[in-house]
Amino acid sequence: MRLISFKGAHGTGLAVRNADDSYRGLVGVDSKYPGGLREILSAGAAALKDAGDVLAAGQDIDPGEIEFLPPLADAGKVICIGLNYVDHSVESGFKPPEYPAVFVRFNSSLLGHLAPIVRPRLSEQLDYEGELAAIIGKAGRHIPKASALEHIAGYSLFNDASIRDYQFKSTQWTIGKNFDSTGAFGPEFISADELPPGCKGLHFETQLNGMVVQKGAIDDLIFDVASLVSILSDALTLAPGDIIVTGTPGGVGLARKPPLWMRPGDVCVISSNELGVLRNPIIAEP
Repeated sequence: MRLISFKGAHGTGLAVRNADDSYRGLVGVDSKYPGGLREILSAGAAALKDAGDVLAAGQDIDPGEIEFLPPLADAGKVICIGLNYVDHSVESGFKPPEYPAVFVRFNSSLLGHLAPIVRPRLSEQLDYEGELAAIIGKAGRHIPKASALEHIAGYSLFNDASIRDYQFKSTQWTIGKNFDSTGAFGPEFISADELPPGCKGLHFETQLNGMVVQKGAIDDLIFDVASLVSILSDALTLAPGDIIVTGTPGGVGLARKPPLWMRPGDVCVISSNELGVLRNPIIAEP
C-alpha cells in the first residue's frame, strides 16, 4: 500500500495509489475519512488495511492539483541517525561509530514533496542528505533485534537538509538540523509488506540540479533498521507514527572541495526505484 497525505481545495486528506499509479482518497470533511496516518497506525495493522480499502473507494485525486504534505506531519518523534555509513563518517572526519549518533528533528522543520526547502537568511551553508525513513507502526520498549522489523509499518524518503555552520556551533547538532522547512519527507508512505525486510537490497541516490551527488545502498548501513529499532527502544518507548531517519551516505556538500551548498534556484531530488522520487526546489528565506 502506498499512501500520500495532501492538502486540496476542500481540506487535508489521505489518498492511496492504485495499480495504474492514479490516486483515490478522502479529505477530513468526508464522512468515511479514516483519519490521518498517525491515527490509523495507532489503531493497528488491520486499521491500515481497512483505511486503504476505504480510500480506494474515494474520489479521484489529481497530483497536479494538490499540495503534497509530509506523510506524517504530526509524527510523535523524529529520531535521526548520524554517521551511519562508513564513507560519510570518514568524509566528516569521524571514526565510524560503535553506537548510533542520535539527534532529533521537530515537526516544524518538515515539508512535503515539491515544497521548497528554505535556505535561511543567516547562512549559505545549506547541505543535502538523502536518507531512508522507517516509520513505526507497533509500540514497544526493549525490542529484540530478531523481532524489531515487526514494529515497522512502512518506509519513505527523507532529505535531512542541514545548516552546517549552525550544526557545528555547539557540540550538539540539533539547531543546525531544525531550521524551518529543511526536512523534506515523502512523497509516499509505503507499507513494509511492499518492500524487502528492512529495505535490504534497496538503493537510492541524491541529485542536485541533475548531477548525482550521493549513491546509497541500504545494505551499507552500519546500524540497519532492525538494529536501530532495538537499540533505540532500550531507552525510548517507540510509538506508532514515530520516524527513524536512518542516516546519509557519503558525498555531502560539506565534504567537497570546494563545498557544494544548495542555493536558491537549485532543485534537489532523492530517488529510488522502489521508494519513489522526492523532489524539492530551493528558495531563499524571504
